[in-house]
Amino acid sequence: MAGDFAGRLLAWFDQHGRKDLPWQRDKTPYRVWISEIMLQQTQVTTVIPYFEKFIQRFPTIDTLARASQDEVLHQWTGLGYYARARNLHKTAKQVMTGYNGELPVDATTLESLPGIGRSTAAAIIALCTGQRAAILDGNVKRVLARAFAVEGWPGSSATLKELWRHAERLTPDKRVADYTQAIMDLGAMVCTRSSPACHSCPFNDLCGARLNAAIEMYPGKKPRKFLPVRTTTMLIVESDGEFLLEKRPATGVWGGLWSFPELSGTDPGPFLQDHGLNPTGQEAIEPFRHTFTHFHLDITPVKVSVTPVTDINEAGRFCWYDPARPTELGLSNPVTRLLKSLHQG
Repeated sequence: MAGDFAGRLLAWFDQHGRKDLPWQRDKTPYRVWISEIMLQQTQVTTVIPYFEKFIQRFPTIDTLARASQDEVLHQWTGLGYYARARNLHKTAKQVMTGYNGELPVDATTLESLPGIGRSTAAAIIALCTGQRAAILDGNVKRVLARAFAVEGWPGSSATLKELWRHAERLTPDKRVADYTQAIMDLGAMVCTRSSPACHSCPFNDLCGARLNAAIEMYPGKKPRKFLPVRTTTMLIVESDGEFLLEKRPATGVWGGLWSFPELSGTDPGPFLQDHGLNPTGQEAIEPFRHTFTHFHLDITPVKVSVTPVTDINEAGRFCWYDPARPTELGLSNPVTRLLKSLHQG
């Protein structure tokens, strides 16, 4: 079965697979690594423009290592899951100091670096060296769960162990790079989360989920969890067309990004007084909700105009940001949204 599975998949790939993605051109471990991190929980069509922009700015691992965190987060703004960008930056620095600037291509070393897990390490190895290494990203989990009717949510240890068993068993000894790309492509292009194109699948005659008329049951759904709701007030301080931003702590929500100062209550007075800001007007902006993986955040923006001031920058904690002449800063999604509406308004 393993040989037949790989053979069918590779035959499909030869005819239908993607062979001209940006990271497949001038392939290097660095480019593949960047693409694999970007593709975590993000679709190819979304990743492509970010990848191209990122590589143009940081064409080599040493340019990434030398960059500031703000520069890296700026290139990542809008892609989400910002810990990925922070880990890329950390890994680049470690590679420069510990591995002579060459990204290692062995599993043990790769998995010891920030942000690189078992599947990502295997993808880098398989795609760059052709060595046998089994991957199990989201697309592959879906393909294997359906093909072999693997029950349960892939995030559970028992189901994950079973999926890894299939992934290891099916990965061939030859054409490993093509096989790796092929099984990712099949999940992305045919065995999609909703409305899969079963008629185009090379396994439509043996897929357990299809034969049982239960495609929608695989992979198993994550147990529903009630998302708690948190609230915050974002203080939008405007002075002469510029907006006050505060750098977030290095860890936690939006770690290292720039955001509007947040208030524990709704009264901006104490913050303004503490920072020597003289208000000249105030207006409320319609609240909105931003949803994270683990909770909803209800944001109430309050805009306050102040008399011009330039001396608030406390050791890099604050800065004035001009949307008309934006500086390269990493911005959280709600801040990007608010700045766009304020600038357009």
